[in-house]
Order: sequence, then C-alpha cells, then structure tokens
Amino acid sequence: MFLNLFDEMKSAKIPVSLREYLTFLEALTAGVAIFDVNDFYYLARTSLVKDERHIDRFDQVFSNVFKGLEAIEIEEVFKKIEIPNEWIKKLAEKTLSKEEMEKINSLGSFEKLMETLKKRLEEQKNRHQGGNKWIGTAGTSPFGAYGYNPEGIRIGQHESRHKRAVKVWDKREFKNFDSDIELGTRGMKIALKRLRRWARDGADEELDLENTISSSAKSGFIDVRTRPERRNAIKVIIFFDVGGSMDAYIRQVEELFSAARTAFKHLEYYYFHNCLYEGVWKNNHRRWTEQTPTTEVMNTYGKDYRCIFVGDASMSPYEIEYPGGANEHYNAESGRTWLERAITKWPNYLWINPTNKDHWEYTHSTHIIKDIFEDKMVPLTLNGLKEGMRHLS
Repeated sequence: MFLNLFDEMKSAKIPVSLREYLTFLEALTAGVAIFDVNDFYYLARTSLVKDERHIDRFDQVFSNVFKGLEAIEIEEVFKKIEIPNEWIKKLAEKTLSKEEMEKINSLGSFEKLMETLKKRLEEQKNRHQGGNKWIGTAGTSPFGAYGYNPEGIRIGQHESRHKRAVKVWDKREFKNFDSDIELGTRGMKIALKRLRRWARDGADEELDLENTISSSAKSGFIDVRTRPERRNAIKVIIFFDVGGSMDAYIRQVEELFSAARTAFKHLEYYYFHNCLYEGVWKNNHRRWTEQTPTTEVMNTYGKDYRCIFVGDASMSPYEIEYPGGANEHYNAESGRTWLERAITKWPNYLWINPTNKDHWEYTHSTHIIKDIFEDKMVPLTLNGLKEGMRHLS
C-alpha cells in the first residue's frame, strides 16, 4: 500500500525521492504515527512533500490511494486482524480523561470490551437501533453510533456526539492547499524571501564554524570565532492603498505588511488613497495633518530600493488621468504623472492587487494601471508573489 502511494506520487509528478520514502517508512517503523489517521497523513505529507505547491496534488493522491479504508466492513476487520488490547488501552489513555477512565467498569476490562465486541459482531445479522446490547444506533450499547455509553466504540457515525468513543471509525476529510488561494502570513514570508541579496552587517552575532575549526587546529585549544550574521540586504519601499474599496482586503494587506517586515530588514512604507498624488502619509488617523510630500520621499530613497504598490486599482479613470480627478482633494497633477515619476525613480517596481485576477478585466482603471506598470501587476497569491519577486530581482 505504501509503495503504491510512492508510485502514485511519481505519476502525479510530485518530486519525491527513494530516500524520502525510506525516511517515511523508518518513521512508521519507529511508531511516530500509529493510532491516528490524521497523524499518519501529516507524517506522510511532511516526509514526502518538499514544496507547498505540491500539497494539493499530494492530498488528491493520498485520498485516491487510501479511499477504500473507510468503506471496510468492521466485521471483516475483526475476521482478518487481531487488534491488540494494549493498542486500545493506549488509545483510551490518549482520548479519555482520568474520570472517564474510572467509569469504564460496566464490562469489567478492556479485554472484556474487545471480546464482547467481537462476539456481537459474529452474532448480529441485521441493523439494530436502540437498546443496550446490539451494535446499532441511538442506544446505550458500548458499540455503535448516535447512542451513549462512556466506554463505547463508535462505528459508522459521521462525527463524535459525546466525545467519549475509544476508537473513531470515521472517514477523514483533508483540506486542499492550492497555490492560488489567498495567503496567510507564513506563506507570504516564504514567497517574499525569494527576493534576496545576502550581506553581512552589524555586530558579530553568529558562529563562524569554519574559522573556529581552523583557528582551534592551529592554536591547539578551542578558539571560538564569530562573524556578523547574514541579512537580506534588499531595500524595499511599499505604498499601501487604504480606505474605500480596500476595506474588504484589510486582513490580507495586514498579513502582507507583517510578512514584509520580517522578510526585509530595510523596509519603508507609506499610505495613499486610490492613486498616488502629491502627498503620502504613515499615520492614517492623521492623514490630513501629517502628510509627507511625495517628492520628498522620492528624494530620500535611492534607486536601489524596490518599489511595491499594493492596491485593488479600482477607481474612476479620472482619478488616474486628469488633474482635479481625485475624489477627496484637488490634485494639481494627474495620478498617472505621479505613478510614472515613481517607477522612473525606482526602476524595479511592482503592483500587488488583492482582487481576484479573474475580475481585473472588468475594471477600466485596472487596465490603465497595468499599462502604466508595463503589466507588472500580480495577484496576492502564492504564485502571484513568486512572480512578483522575479519582477523585482
């Protein structure tokens, strides 16, 4: 069965090596995942999948390979395999509280529990509902579903009702992971860190193993050497669109901001509304009283900065193309003029759009922004950010 999983992953073009497969088998042999299907799934995924892009395909392969497990008749299970009593004991200790364990006395012991279950499986011929003996539903028998017994074993029930089943014989559902879904902060960090240019700066912060070994060998005693830690030397300036239609994307943009602060040591940011004009700000509560002239920002940060705009690009075309087109103040120069100045100042530029890419074609202003940015507009997805980092490299 496990070899079939390996073969199916190969067929699905999921990169997996024989070494990774052997590691997976070693983990199983060591008992890393024994009693829980969920643990087994995550062990397999951790051992065999190296890249988040392949998790969705792995989930489909995993489901296909093991899809028959939930359909196995429980009678057939007991005819073909012997479930160790120790297995049941350990699982109960993991699942039940101390008080619940003390209640398991109506059948005398776990051994008696399993013996009775096997016997009733052999005796029972038809579905049973209610009562306290047969394996069925809505009763108080220790076996079955939708009933209640503190030491019960649940069979065929969609979900736990009393959270007291010793063993859950249910189908598990696993959530897909797709490279085009909206990202959490961790996924964004991974994507943003693809934009790297390592350099060493600051005080000595990390062990220089090679020089430590060399110096120790020469001196005859341990001579620990350190060096400045490597940091990402890329410089980034981000302009965030706020307010209006962007309110729907607050959570995603906050996560992007958090990820960017972690990924880039040299990060500057400013806010604007809809389109870039003559003023930007850092405090949204004081946007009218503490604005920074856009020309000052352009004169402060050099051409070595990567410039990123984050916004849905959804506005009236007049806000981009005409003086006086802004909806909150009178702009002496058009938004296009300011955007073109920005991308001229910072030749490595990008626009990140949190709107679903399928909707871009229906907004005229989005087409205008894409044209100004020479199609360097990407969606706020894993693939989108990866593409964007390539634009900025």
